[in-house]
Parts: sequence; structure tokens; C-alpha cells
Amino acid sequence: MNTLQWTLSIDAGGTFTDAIARRADGEIREAKVASTPDDPSQGLRNAAAALEALGVPLSETALLCHGTTVATNATLTGNLGRAALVTTAGFRDVLGYRQQNRPDVYSLNPTPPAELVPRALRFEVPERLDSAGNVLLPVDATALERVIAQLRAADPESIAVSFLFSYLNDAHEQQVGTALRAAFPDRPVTLSSEVAREFREYPRTATTAINAALRPLVEQYLNRASTALHTAGVESPLLVMQSNGGSVPAARAGAEAHRLVLSGPAGGVAGLAALAETLDEHNLISLDMGGTSTDVCLLRNGTIPFTTIQEVQDHTLLAPTVDIHTIGAGGGSIAWLDASGSLKVGPASAKAVPGPACYGRGGVEPTISDAHVVLGTLGAGELAGGLVIDRDLAVAAVERVATPLGLTAEEGAEAILAIGLAHMIRAVRKVSVERGLDTREFSLVPFGGAGPLHAGMMLQHLSLKSVIVPLRPGLFAADGLLVAGLRLDRSQTVLRDANVAGAPELRTWFDEAAAEALVQFSEDGIDSDAVITTASADCRYRGQGFELNIALPDWEQATIASIPERFHAAHEERYGHANTAEPVEIVTVRLSSTGTVNRTRDRAIPVRSAELPSAAVVTSRSVLLPGFGATNTPIIDRAQLLPGTEFMGPAIVQQMDATTIILPGQHCRVASTLDIVVTAPGTKESR
Repeated sequence: MNTLQWTLSIDAGGTFTDAIARRADGEIREAKVASTPDDPSQGLRNAAAALEALGVPLSETALLCHGTTVATNATLTGNLGRAALVTTAGFRDVLGYRQQNRPDVYSLNPTPPAELVPRALRFEVPERLDSAGNVLLPVDATALERVIAQLRAADPESIAVSFLFSYLNDAHEQQVGTALRAAFPDRPVTLSSEVAREFREYPRTATTAINAALRPLVEQYLNRASTALHTAGVESPLLVMQSNGGSVPAARAGAEAHRLVLSGPAGGVAGLAALAETLDEHNLISLDMGGTSTDVCLLRNGTIPFTTIQEVQDHTLLAPTVDIHTIGAGGGSIAWLDASGSLKVGPASAKAVPGPACYGRGGVEPTISDAHVVLGTLGAGELAGGLVIDRDLAVAAVERVATPLGLTAEEGAEAILAIGLAHMIRAVRKVSVERGLDTREFSLVPFGGAGPLHAGMMLQHLSLKSVIVPLRPGLFAADGLLVAGLRLDRSQTVLRDANVAGAPELRTWFDEAAAEALVQFSEDGIDSDAVITTASADCRYRGQGFELNIALPDWEQATIASIPERFHAAHEERYGHANTAEPVEIVTVRLSSTGTVNRTRDRAIPVRSAELPSAAVVTSRSVLLPGFGATNTPIIDRAQLLPGTEFMGPAIVQQMDATTIILPGQHCRVASTLDIVVTAPGTKESR
């Protein structure tokens, strides 16, 4: 795997597809092309071709990592495959009943969420296990044959199987799965015991159904992507980023397609963790702003936060996922007037096609990007991806909402930006202040094509330690794909009292899960000494409805015995109280295994003069900076900045993949890694 020179990563976003290639000696090539929503594999092929045009010999690729939004978009839009569900007799309507949670409590006419599997495609088989996994009723073979006949008539694209208590005993699911795979050899069959060995009937069934509905789409896409790359000359293994911040070989990705729902944003978080290690900055908040949405993630003490249960478009998903808060505020978010005439921004987006009005590709609705063009913070001319900015079109679009409000185009643009900024500020506070954390201890890392545009304004409105603008902010998520290793997650609901002796059984489960991971990684070409395993347990006080995940340094007997003590401490930290007299239950045990892969990284460069090189200031122009009015602002070429360079705002820093806005009085310093550290007036920081 490591005999060839180049490693590639291609991150397909809603508006742009970003690509970066690294050679073993540190040489780097970067490209950004327009995404192709109708066929994302075309964008993948275009990105590879763009790298080849920059001198990357695609035939000398050792590895290609890919972040994709195919599963994300399918889940959010409901454009899923046509799946059928086979379940225990009497439980056909689990997906319909859901958990009776109402997303809008005060709505007088709530719209019920779309069902993952229509009732006509849900079938029952008589069988039953008890709550300990013992067989009460064997699978009814005659009924199973009848269901198979009904499935032939229904002709679904895929089939999901979810039986009661199968997370404890999968014998019935395996029996039915074998029969279904024999009857439908060309249709993917998903068993709940293979994707979610956890309790709670609706989340487990929903996860199984989502996986089944996504499999045809994901497998077809990955087949097209592999063919496109092969045609372009790429013969290396293809890895796909998962929602858990680790990658998986494309050949296995389809079987667990539900793990790709947050594939794209996870790459940025992997890059954030690598940046924290490089800069020795362990408290970071990411602001990943693309064309459609903004993803916010808080990294505390250098640890990536995870959640084990996730709500996606009103559906519940059981899968370890990077804990990301997403809002509908991106560069392409559309500004509009509601029925009362109030100005709103998002969540609807102009997307890649037609895109913001300023792109000149047929868009007429005003967006956040158009507002920046009107104010001059985003200059006219050519952007990455071959797009040309047209200010007149941006002005005309913004006037569509400004004129009815009695505002000029410039005033309307400021209003659009203020509302979009308020959404971003609220998102950052949600992952920090609302969790009892002090933002003064955290640095904000804006990336994505639109993130750095708001760097100075976020620093102005939030009490942050600093803002750190990465070297390649527009390609940061793509670069993050290259630092993430392969990852496998295993879980098992056990439901036992933590104070009752049971360490041998739990240790056996951890040992077996770790051994399975080593076998899988060996098949993937990763040595056992490159595998890192982390254990944890979901725990709760007896009678509580949900759990806290407790990290375990190992699974030795003494560690398992210490779980109650660890849980009390975690409960105290999270909720401000603990009841040490209350029995603690171990609900689910988890093991995550990561196979690390050697990656080339940017080299630190010795710090030089603090003076701003004269060649760095390419021009200056009058810009309407929000809160400061018309301001003559230097335009700085980031490629000319050297380690140690310091300068004060106002400034606009331009580069191929992003534009960074620095407000008056803010201090900038270029780190040895060429990241730009921005601090508020009076808080100059040395690095």
C-alpha cells in the first residue's frame, strides 16, 4: 500500500468538490471543482482530472479517501431506496408508532414524518424470543415461505429484518436472512443483529430500515465512483469516510450504509483533531461553513465528541457519530420575506445549481454569498472552481428583499449577513455555553469555503481565546480525510447491575470484539501494532431513561469494577449532582478500533520577520465592513505570508480556496504551520 507516492482525498460537498493530493516527500496539489448533484461520481472524476492537470500522476496513487454526501442527501430528502421490512408478528407497526415524540409540540396541525418503510411493505413472521434471548416460538417456516412470495410480488430494492430481542440472540434473524438471501440473491438483505446489537425497538428497527433503504443507492454510487476512478487511471484502494470520523474500504461501506450519513462533516472534525495535536491547542470549536449548511463541533481536551444515537430528518439512528450541530446557514442560504414581511435567512439553499445569483448561473434569489459581494467583502472576479463573481447580479438579487423593506441593497446585505451571523453565533453557544463551558478557553477554527469570511465577525461577537484560520480552509475537510484511520465500532446491550459480579462475561465480549477487529484490519492490510482500541460503557442510574457513555482505559477486572465510581463522577460533571447510593446499571458496552495509516503532513517552517511583506499587499479597496461602514481595506495574498508575520485589521486575506475577513483592531499572526491566529483587540497572543 505504501510503495507508491501519492495519497489523494476528494470531499464532495453540496456546492464544490474539493481535492488534495500529497506526496511522500511533502509535495501538495490542490483542486476545487463544481459539484455535480445529479451524478456525484462525475464530480469525483472531474476532481481527479483537475489534480492530474496539476501534475499528479493518477497511476501513482497509493490511496484515495473520499467523503460523500450521497447518504446524507438521500436521508434528508427522503429519496431512499424502496425497502421492505420483515419483523416479528405483532410488531409490524413499530416504524409507524415511532416513539410518539412530536418535533413541534405547539403545532395545531403537525405533519407526520414520512415512514421509512410503507406499511404495505412491512411483513410479519411468527417467531418470538423472551427478554433474555431464549426461544419462546421458533420461526414459522410456512409463514416465512408465504412472506417470501409476498416479497416477490412487492419487488423491493432491498430487505430489512428486525426481530424482537435479536440483539441478544440472532439465531432467528440469521435463519430468515439465509432464506431471504437464497430467494433474492440480487437484493441486499440487512439484519438488525448485524448493524445494531442494541435494545430499544424503534431505534434498532429504524436503523436497520435506513441501512436497507440506503444500501442500493450507496452501493450503486460507489460502483460508479470506482469505475470513474478506474477509467481516470486510479488503481489504488478507495476508502470512504464514515460518520464516526474513521474510514472504511468502499467494498464494505455499502453493507453498513447508515454509517455514512455524516460522512462529509466528519472529515472536517478529523482534520480539527489533527490541527489540535499539531498546534498543541486542545480546546477548539469548528465552524465548517459550506454552500448549504454550517456544522459546529466542540473539541475539548483534544477529544472528538461522539454520540451513539442520532436524529436524522425525524428518524432515529443507532451508530457512533461525531457530535456535530448543524444549521441551515451556508454561503448559498437564501434570504426571504415571510408572510409578515420579516427578513429570514435559510434553511433553503441555492445549492450548486443554480447557486447564488452572483455566480451568473441562473440563480436569482439573494444569498449570504450575494450579501458579501454587495458589501465588497467578497470581491468580483474569478473564484476557485472556475466561477466568476458578478456584482450587478448580486445587487439585483439582494434588492428583491431589500426594496420591500425600504432598504438600499447595501443595507439589505448587512441585514442578511447579521441574521446569518446570528444563526452561527447561536450554534457555537449551543455546543459550548449551553453545556456549561467557557468560550474564553476555546479557539474557533473556521473552514469550508465560507467559514473564514465570518472569522473576524465571530471573534467580534463571541468571547473567544482566538480564531485560527487553517492553511487551506476551503480544503480542510478534504485534508482531514487523509489523517483519519480506518475505524470499526462494535456494541452490545447487556443490561446488568454494575455492582453485581459480571466482569468475566464483559471481558470476554471485549476480547472477542477486539480480536474480530484485528482480523478485519489484517484483511485491510493494517498490522496489529497500528491498531488502537478504546472501550466504553453506557451507564445509568436504575430507572433512568437514557445513559451516559463512560470511557474505560481498558477492560481489566479492576477497571470494570470501577464503573460505578466513574459513572458517579461523570454524572456529577454533566448534571451537577450524583447519587452514590443509587445502583448503577451497565446498559451497553462498546469497543472502537482504529487502524492508523501513515500520512504525510505539513512541515513546520522556522519563524521569520514579523513585518508584513510588501508583496503580500496586492491592492486595497473600499469595503462596507459590518459595524464599521465604508473602510479602505488592504487585500492580502495569503501565499505571500511567512511564519511570524504580524499585521492588524482591517484586512481581507485571499487565497485559492477561501477569503478571510479581519476587522479593524484585530491582530493577526502567522504560525510556524502557516495557520493564521487572529485575536481581539487587547488580547494579543503569542504562539
